[in-house]
Amino acid sequence: MLIIILGAGVVGIQIAKQLTEEGKDVAIIERDKERAKYVANHLDCSIINEEGTNLSSLKKAGIEKAEIFISVTDSDELNMIACALVSSEFTNVRIKIARIRNLDYAGAKLVEKTFLGIDYIVNSEVETAEKIARTVALGAESDVVLFENTDLQMRNIQVDETSIFKDKFIKDLRLHIEEPFLIAGIISNDNFIIPSGDTVIQKDDILYLLSSPHDFNKIFSISGHKENKKISSIILVGGGRIGSLVCQYLSHTRKKIALIEMDYELCKIIAEKFPNILVINADISDEGIFTEENLGGYDLIIATTSNQELNILTSVYAKRMGVKRCISLVTNPNYLPIAAQLDIDSTISPKLSTVDAIMKYIRKGDIKSVNSIFAGKAEVIEFSIDNDNIMAGKRLRDIKLPPDTLVLSVIRRKRTKLPDGNFVIHPGDVVIIISSKESIATIEKSFLD
Repeated sequence: MLIIILGAGVVGIQIAKQLTEEGKDVAIIERDKERAKYVANHLDCSIINEEGTNLSSLKKAGIEKAEIFISVTDSDELNMIACALVSSEFTNVRIKIARIRNLDYAGAKLVEKTFLGIDYIVNSEVETAEKIARTVALGAESDVVLFENTDLQMRNIQVDETSIFKDKFIKDLRLHIEEPFLIAGIISNDNFIIPSGDTVIQKDDILYLLSSPHDFNKIFSISGHKENKKISSIILVGGGRIGSLVCQYLSHTRKKIALIEMDYELCKIIAEKFPNILVINADISDEGIFTEENLGGYDLIIATTSNQELNILTSVYAKRMGVKRCISLVTNPNYLPIAAQLDIDSTISPKLSTVDAIMKYIRKGDIKSVNSIFAGKAEVIEFSIDNDNIMAGKRLRDIKLPPDTLVLSVIRRKRTKLPDGNFVIHPGDVVIIISSKESIATIEKSFLD
């Protein structure tokens, strides 16, 4: 499979990185010389340092043999034009994906497949704001991965000195925790591993747990976390595109919301649009803002500015001032493990949210959802089983899975099962698996094709 990506920004590079590590052929078109040079030095893919809307550039990239074209430049107009050009001139390209940031462009009429030949439109701000709203609705205790066909969730928890998980074999955890759950993955010493029953959990490990919302409350309580109390008051820092969308999603929840934004004109716009939200024109980095506005008594702070370092520091400082939980917007995937060590309850990456949305369309098979975790080093994939799938009719123990791959759950007739080795997969089942990036290509070829 040849995939051509137009635009070598953070999103384009992250997509190319994941695809090349899976062994796929990737070509990137990027007009900026410095970005093109960076790609040439860091990624194992072709790079064409030219304009992306030229037929000659597209042909140099191999568009006549490509299956997928992804346009993720900073310009909505360029992304749409590029997809339209590919659609009209190269019928062999099966999927055309465009990142569209302008909400007017990404409106209902434009998401139709007939518009300029674009098959899928991805809006990073909408993806991110929706993820923040979902995290708030679930208590903002941790990062949250949701699935389409089940109420199961994946959340992460850090093991401290007093944790019931510390120094335990995974196979022995049932002796201490009765609630049904599964440890899907572990971050240990900055490495991501898919554990076995003989894996020993250590202090400072970050566990990715799979369970139901009801059971998570008990598991978090047993593991030493404070009782999940309802969030009734929220501080929102940053009134940009993402912050404004979060306001839109949360303004109907009857929660007490205060938005802090240093741009006065932006404050006026938000105050007019959301009259039930307290808008404060101030710099969140001012030392006295928490005391002056009595912010320490709020339940949650959501930092959505364009400065990821400020978001992290603001979140950490807010918790020290009494705010119970925090969500921090982190644009650089490399910062995610660092943020996890700083008592930040949930980190959300606009770039990875966009990458996940795009990867769902790239993966073959009937994919329901794709979620990258640990900066793209592993993926959780939800897909349905048809009669021709190699897994259909087999027991799990008889299915040869690639290394670092685990079947997490099976949904059958809307009922969720945590399967053992004797469980038989049936056509119509929806399977949720987790796999390291090194095994994704095998998963796709063997089980999704």
